[in-house]
Amino acid sequence: VWEKLAASVRAVLAQLPEAQRAAIEAANDLARARAAHRERGEEVPAALEASYARAKEQVLDPLLGLAGMDRLMWTASATAPMPIDVVRFWAGWGITIMDAWGLTETSGVCTVNSPDGFRLGSVGRPIEGLELRLAEDGEILTRGATVFGGYLRPDGSVESAADTEGWFPTGDIGRLDEDGYLWLTDRKKELIITSNGKNVSPALVENTVKEHPLIGQALVHGDGRSYLVALLVLDPDLAPVWAAARGIEAASPAELAAHPAVRAEIARAVEAANARLNRTEQIKRYRLLTQEWGPETGELTPSLKLRRRVVRDKYGALIDGLYDDPYEEPYGEPSEEPSASA
Repeated sequence: VWEKLAASVRAVLAQLPEAQRAAIEAANDLARARAAHRERGEEVPAALEASYARAKEQVLDPLLGLAGMDRLMWTASATAPMPIDVVRFWAGWGITIMDAWGLTETSGVCTVNSPDGFRLGSVGRPIEGLELRLAEDGEILTRGATVFGGYLRPDGSVESAADTEGWFPTGDIGRLDEDGYLWLTDRKKELIITSNGKNVSPALVENTVKEHPLIGQALVHGDGRSYLVALLVLDPDLAPVWAAARGIEAASPAELAAHPAVRAEIARAVEAANARLNRTEQIKRYRLLTQEWGPETGELTPSLKLRRRVVRDKYGALIDGLYDDPYEEPYGEPSEEPSASA
């Protein structure tokens, strides 16, 4: 949801006159600088606080008010790793997204950010009475008063899911920083294990490539393979704006995806993402799709989480084709929605 909101705002900003965009960007920079001091637990310098207050009143709030977002008091996110570029984008509007994390088995929230202590992009620190540690493979383990006793069986017995020391394996992969903040990486069951035994977080790779405004959705595949491939979907809001700003006239997503300038930009986006990833995580080949995924077409859940199995099944032929000929152009031709038979 936060990603889609950010894409919509970016699309509007791209159409504003340069002078107005510059004023907004200056206000965004002030808001991010203020957030950085708060994130480090530092007192915000008086001059910066005063400048931010003016920018908020004169620039940010009037624009946020168009969507009622000037009245936000607490903003949060959960259920999946938040892309850091989205968090930083909203920080530039004075909106600090307090990411949290937890499971049904932990009676809800395990970790939370708060105005008194947060790290943008993390899911916060454990609530009082709850402990965290990481297993050797990075799986997050937790124990404490809010962790459930076990799973109820048909015969009325309760089967404990914790080890002998009371640690419950959550199924999530993450890391803890030196200040005790938890950073989610992926679901353990969704990790890609390549043919050479390397573990790769698909969400990490997908979020990295999606930082480019042209790419709205992505799925990375590579389980049991020697390299990663990806399906990429043009952002339906930002792609037309990006194209119009460059004098590209395209009436449909398919025409946009086929345009040489768009394809060249996507290639640069993948190259830039790969430069930030290690060799095992890099995308070697990809396909650019022409139709956005959604709950209606089955690729996303109602809460907009990616249904990986559905996407892999639906686009299986395209994915397999990315491994068929290693000498073919890395992106191939733009691909339409597969037919029901496919």
